[in-house]
Amino acid sequence: QVQLVESGGGLVQAGGSLTLSCAVSERTFSIYAMGWFRQAPGKEREFAAAIHWNVASTYYADSVKGRFTISRDNVKNTVNLQMNSLKPEDTAVYYCALASRAGVRRPDAYDYWGQGTQVTVSS
Repeated sequence: QVQLVESGGGLVQAGGSLTLSCAVSERTFSIYAMGWFRQAPGKEREFAAAIHWNVASTYYADSVKGRFTISRDNVKNTVNLQMNSLKPEDTAVYYCALASRAGVRRPDAYDYWGQGTQVTVSS
């Protein structure tokens, strides 16, 4: 059973930075991409960023472009999300996810999800 384990969430002031990490427990299958989604209270889960596993192409939501950077280590099977210039509206539970097919901006492209890590940005 594949497991995704996130770490690195917490409380930060507006303008600050956090780095989220996600570790994949095993590589018994082909990873097409890894992504980060987020869900704020009372809102639907939304796409934040994704990275193609082999060629490292990156994709970002307009709301985070220029502030967030996704990266991956395909030897250690980890993916990171560096978040800079954080805003109160970035407050959410952030989920790491693994996709085995294209369509990285859509939740239905992802087969496995982590349990989420809370990010809170105070004003």
